[in-house]
Formats: sequence, C-alpha cells, structure tokens
Amino acid sequence: MDEHKVRLRASELEDSGDVGINPTENLTMGEIIATRFNRRDLLRGSLAIAAISATVGTRALAANEQPAKKPMAASFDFKEIEAGVDQTHHVAEGYDAQVLLRWGDPIFADAPEFDPMNQTAEKQARQFGYNSDFIGFIPLNGSADHGLLVANHEYTNEELMFPGVGIQDSKDANFGKMTKKLVDIEMAAHGGAVVEIRRVNGKWEVVKDSRYNRRITAETPMEIAGPAAGHDRMKTSADATGRKVNGMVNNCAGGVTPWGTWLSCEENFNGYFWGKLADDHAETKNHKRYGIGTPAYAWGKFYDRFDLTKEPNEANRFGWVVEIDPFDPNFVPKKRTALGRTKHEGAAGITNSDGRYVVYLGDDERFDYVYKFVTAGKVDTQNRAANFGLLDEGTLYVAKYNADGTGTWLPLVHGQGPLTEANGFKSQADVLIETRRAADLLGATKMDRPEDIEANPQTNRVYVMLTNNTRRKDDQVDAANPRANNAFGHIVEMMPEGGNHAATNFTWEVLVKCGDPSVASVGATFSSETTKNGWFGMPDNCTIDSQGRLWISTDGNNAKATGRADGLWALETEGEKRGTSKHFFRVPVGGELCGPFFTPNDESLFLAVQHPGEAEEGATSTFENPITRWPDFKDNMPTRPSILVITKQGGGKIA
Repeated sequence: MDEHKVRLRASELEDSGDVGINPTENLTMGEIIATRFNRRDLLRGSLAIAAISATVGTRALAANEQPAKKPMAASFDFKEIEAGVDQTHHVAEGYDAQVLLRWGDPIFADAPEFDPMNQTAEKQARQFGYNSDFIGFIPLNGSADHGLLVANHEYTNEELMFPGVGIQDSKDANFGKMTKKLVDIEMAAHGGAVVEIRRVNGKWEVVKDSRYNRRITAETPMEIAGPAAGHDRMKTSADATGRKVNGMVNNCAGGVTPWGTWLSCEENFNGYFWGKLADDHAETKNHKRYGIGTPAYAWGKFYDRFDLTKEPNEANRFGWVVEIDPFDPNFVPKKRTALGRTKHEGAAGITNSDGRYVVYLGDDERFDYVYKFVTAGKVDTQNRAANFGLLDEGTLYVAKYNADGTGTWLPLVHGQGPLTEANGFKSQADVLIETRRAADLLGATKMDRPEDIEANPQTNRVYVMLTNNTRRKDDQVDAANPRANNAFGHIVEMMPEGGNHAATNFTWEVLVKCGDPSVASVGATFSSETTKNGWFGMPDNCTIDSQGRLWISTDGNNAKATGRADGLWALETEGEKRGTSKHFFRVPVGGELCGPFFTPNDESLFLAVQHPGEAEEGATSTFENPITRWPDFKDNMPTRPSILVITKQGGGKIA
C-alpha cells in the first residue's frame, strides 16, 4: 500500500479524529439541525431559494435577538481573485502582499542567518519557528504602525525541513532517519515568537534589536496555574510539585486579551507521546479519550517525558491554553487549567457588559464540543497587573444546541450533576484534566470539528467554524448536513441571551453550509450572489475587523478534488447580502492559510501560510524536490512557512 495512505502525517493530526474517539450517544449537530428545519423544504437543493432562506436568511427566535451596538457593517469592496492553485500566492487587485517573516529568519540582532543545510537547535531557537497558526498584533503606545507580533509555531514537517530525510511517520519509515539532533531542531521550531515590528515608508520591518523579541520552544520553562496545578495527576519524576512543565506543543489558534497578553492554545498534543499503558492503568481511558497512542513525532524515542510507559502523567500537562506576556521577555508562561484540557483551536474572548471576560473555545475533533469560560472577576482597565490571575478563577461551560434554535451552556463544575466522585471526579482538577469526559456526561452536542470561534463586539453575535466531519455515516445524513463524509463543513452563528455573554442561554442559526453551491448534492447555502470563485470549504480560522465584518481562512481545499487552494474569504453576515462570500487571498500549492489578524485601523492584515509545498495523498514533496519553493524560489532554499502582511496600494483600509 502507498505509504501516503497509511502514514499519520504531523500535518494531519487533525484528521486523526477520524477514528471517532467520542464514545457517547450525545446528539450530533447534524441531527439537531435536521430536526430543527423541515426536511422537505431543505432537500430542494442548495440553489433553491427556500432552502437558502430557511438556513441563512431567517434567524431563529428573532424576537429574542438584541439590536446591534453599531450600524450594520459595510459590504466588502474589492475585486475578487480567481480560485485556483499554483506555486505562489495571490491577493486581490490593488493590494500588496509583503513577506514579513519566514521560517529561519533571525529575530535577534546576534542571531545567525538561516542555513538549511547546517541547521542546529541552538540556531533555530534564535530564529523564527515553523508553521505559524495564530498571529496577533499588539500595538506599542497605541500605534497601528508599531507593535508586537505574536505568533504560534504549531508543528513541523520533517520531509520539507531536513535534507535526505523524507516522511518519517509512516509505518515503513517508523522514524528510522530521525536523530536526536533533528528532534532537537523540531522542538526548537515549535512554540511561538514575539517580534517587534514597525511600518516605515509603507513597508513593515522587523526590529531585530528589540528588547521584546523572544522565542518560546518545546523546552521553555512554564508554570501550571489554576485548579489543576499541584494535583497528583500533574506530577512527574521531573516535577514532584505538579506545577512546572517544559514547553508547549502544537499551538494552533489563540487570542489577545484586553490587558495585552497572548493566549496560545495547545491542540493536537496527542501525537507527541509514545508507548502504551496497561488496560487497567488509571490513565488509560483518559489517554484514549484524547487519541493518545499513535505518535506523529520521534520525540519519545529520545526523551523519556514523551514516553507514556515512563511518564504516564506527562500528557496531562499538555492540551491547555497558555497565557504569555509579550511585554516581558522573562515572563514565565502560564498554562491556565481553569479553561479546560482539550485540543484547543482558539481562545478568542470578549469583555462582557458586566466587565467579566468571556473566552470562547473550540475542541478541534470530529464529534467534539464547543466551550466557553467566564471569569469570576472583572477586567481592571486601570491596573494591567491585576488581570494576570483573572483566567485562573471562573466557570467553564460546554454547549448543548436544541432543535428549536435555542441552546444552553452546561457548567463543568465538580459536584454538580454527574461530575461527582462516583463517576471518577474527585475534584475540579479531575474535571479539567478530563474535560472531554466531563462534557460527555453532561450531554453536550457533538459537533463537526469546532475550530476557531470569534465574538463580534459590534453585534454580540458569535461565529463558530465547523471545519468538516468525514466520519458522518450514511444514516446520519440530514437536511442541514446532506452528505455522508461531510467534507466541507459549515458556520454556526450564536446569539447570547440579552446580549449577555455570561448568560447560560443562547439562540443559534446556521450562517452558511460550505462547499460548491453549483453542485446540488453538496447542499451548500451561500447566497445567490456568491460567484464560482467565492465559495469555500473547510472554514478554520476567522477574524472580525474593526468594522464588524467576518473574514474566513480555510484548511483542506484539496487541489485535486476542488481545483483550488486554501485562502481567505470575506463573508457577509448582514442584510440582503448575508451569506455572500468573496475570495480575497489564496496560498501557494500545498499550503494552508491561518491566523488572519488586522491592525486596529484595518490598514494592515497579517496572514500565516503554513506548510507550503506539502504534498497531497498519493504524491511526494521533499526538501530536495518540493512542489514549490515559495516564497524565495531559490534552488538553495526549501519551501518556507511565512507570515505575510497585506496593505492597500496608496494606503487606506482593507476592502
């Protein structure tokens, strides 16, 4: 069998969710949507006006909806690009796309230049890391042209990074060419970065001698904070306190808080651990619920802490939201356990009307859940330091969506409902370490890979990106997800009761079902104004600009199947154009678009291009022979994941 069909790529840890590790009988989102909408009306096809109206044009329980805080957002005004795929990137006419930071670029004045043939862990720790996902911009002195760029470095592609190595996580390769030196480079390329940047004469540049610049890796010392800190299940032979851990891994999306910290989210941490515990071991069921046991990296080959047979508790120390102060390069990152342990896709928040901070969280796995965390305390706008423990106390909730368009946030609190010692939860720490199992018992709604979630501060509506669910079976096909092997995903819009994000009730609506609307069997529900270039599939990250408009980046537009690369789309959420999508940017072949983030004035847009040149199933792409050498296009340079910044020619707001 072709190795590409049997291997578990590092870049496909998301797809490891296909094994269906949620064992509950909780209702799926598709089953709920099917109950909610009349099947006969919706089955008329994706082009039928009635179907589009039922899922896009009419909001549930409109009388319960709160008016927007500000006037309706303006429509997007740019010339749409053509969907397609080739070796480079493309942006809408009238805009420039500047490559700002590439994998290996030095971010310190004394850092070495990138030499891919002679890389070391020491060099990599002083250079920009690999595969950025979330990126954020935090202004310095209120400036939209000078600030700190914070960036996650999610994972590595050994076949594209190292000469002569090729894919190593296939059954045949079995990490045979991975050495400790290469693993150390991988560990140094993980984590994140803080980089001071500024705009000079219209161009952005890195300030290499900045006192703020910092690299965080898989070895950076961190603290475990919140209710799970110090618990026996968090202790290892290297840390008898259960309060210290080295590094963060597979950091996907994230967020920036009102007090100027960076929230970085550990997602597919399961792929970093080797070994198998005995069936009767106390952590076996816990590890199974998170899909731990099939390694995508060779780290456990050289480091005991990534070998479960030697350190069964180490995996419990990953899967958290990490808070980092970018203004202090000596700040010890904090894993905020009160926000739960899942495969966190993001941690975007909003300050509630009563001053409390609310963080929305997606657990990126097929049939897993949507969460939110509400702080006990309020944001102190006068004393920044007073907010640094805010995320350690509060209530974590999981969402249950009802068929009538209402929903309930269920508290994950020890001692309430089934979350008791009788079910294996002796404390709140146990609830948080096993967040997924706790949510299972509460009867949360099984979703189709919840990824990024963003709240619109102008309208108070919340947008949930549901990337896909390729394990939907034939007998689960329904009107709102009318396809087995749901490859395209959808977006859910949520409205908190009374505009109160701390409320335990909400209403919800399907904003759009994704895919090609010209193919009736796909069942997509973009508006009729969406062009052949405007539709997208697999919504992943999203952002909301200062005008309250929604932008979507995608992950998984298989070029062979769709003839298009991933990219960025602008999606109308208001008025007659609701559900209309326009194509703004596309990535080079093999890439994925991540981390869209605007400066406060909307004049610069930062984008992350992950794994450019990665091969699709049945093809090969290596360090020596990549399918693209973007962005350098030099024979002596491999393909390099990069951060780009988009600006309008002649200046002004984007789109």
